[in-house]
Amino acid sequence: MKKSIVINCFIALAVVIISSCKDNKSFTISGTITNPGSLKKVYLYQADSSGAAGGGLSMVDSTNLSENGKFTFKRQTPYANLYDIKVGENIFDFIAKNGNDIEFSTNLQDSTHTYNAAGSEDAEKMKEFNRINNVYNKRISKLVNEYRGKSEKLGRASDSLVNVYRPMIMKEVGEQSEEVLKFAEANVNSLVGFYALTGLEPIRYEQQMVAYADKIKDNFKDNPDVQRFLRHMKDIAPLSVGHKAPEFTTSGLDGKPVKLSDYKGKYVLVDFWASWCAPCRQENPNVVKQYNIYKSKGLNILGISLDVDKKQWEQAIKKDGLIWNHASDLKNFNGPTEVLYHIEAIPSNFMIDPQGTIIAKNITGADLEEFLNKTFNKAQL
Repeated sequence: MKKSIVINCFIALAVVIISSCKDNKSFTISGTITNPGSLKKVYLYQADSSGAAGGGLSMVDSTNLSENGKFTFKRQTPYANLYDIKVGENIFDFIAKNGNDIEFSTNLQDSTHTYNAAGSEDAEKMKEFNRINNVYNKRISKLVNEYRGKSEKLGRASDSLVNVYRPMIMKEVGEQSEEVLKFAEANVNSLVGFYALTGLEPIRYEQQMVAYADKIKDNFKDNPDVQRFLRHMKDIAPLSVGHKAPEFTTSGLDGKPVKLSDYKGKYVLVDFWASWCAPCRQENPNVVKQYNIYKSKGLNILGISLDVDKKQWEQAIKKDGLIWNHASDLKNFNGPTEVLYHIEAIPSNFMIDPQGTIIAKNITGADLEEFLNKTFNKAQL
């Protein structure tokens, strides 16, 4: 019994000594590259939170690869952050914080980009996130390459090929996004989950992002990317589905005031677009089609243009056959209506019910068709 106590005390003392020797003021990434070929250097990038916009990645270090394929990075960070190691054309993601001793290895001849990493509590989560992306990216790349190969044989772009491959590619992208969302929601206490979520299309997944922000509001208080995200979600939450649409006044084509309250008691799709916006112009025929189907059942549309040139705005309305009401501040993204509604990309739209509540956002294509069908069939009951 006494011998067991002595041994346990020795183990505890050893742990204390090892912990005290550990450098908690920096982190280290030690890597081994198998089959590096002609590769000479490895680069380290970090999530860049500087500037007004923040975001993105910036290179913060580089090192030579040794003859036996080894490298080491040692850095300090004021908070846990996202880092990327660039090895040739391959990118490997990490979450690192001071005190981590991360060991990394990969084989450059492995087409699946499999890697091993240990020494960070988020290492396994990051590997799982990368595994999800690699599965879908491989499928998407295969479809893209098939399309390109068939187009090259034809010697020209083919609408029929686009019509075949675009739905298949979009299906894979959609499934990938849903898997990433599931991963993020299962890892709300990990920065990996946060960075996974913020890679999703913000217009399509706004509701989920607003809800996610509420779940992580007490986490990662020292990470500026997270805090910026929380502030942004707080700003746009009042404009999410289920909230009252804020009143605005802008100018119609004739220069007279146009208000949202003009549509009180009616369904109205407030559609933000511009003559210079190619995706908007591509979507316009679908909006025209849906308007012609549902205008007799109570659908109204108010087009809000981000144009600055009134003539180009008017020409686009005529050319695209947009026979509903139109208005504009003629100030691009800086108009008061655009600022009020936090318009950061177009096309963007808000479906508002007769009580003035936002019931859908940013629905286009088949999603718009399906939503209007359900809404107005239900409304007629």
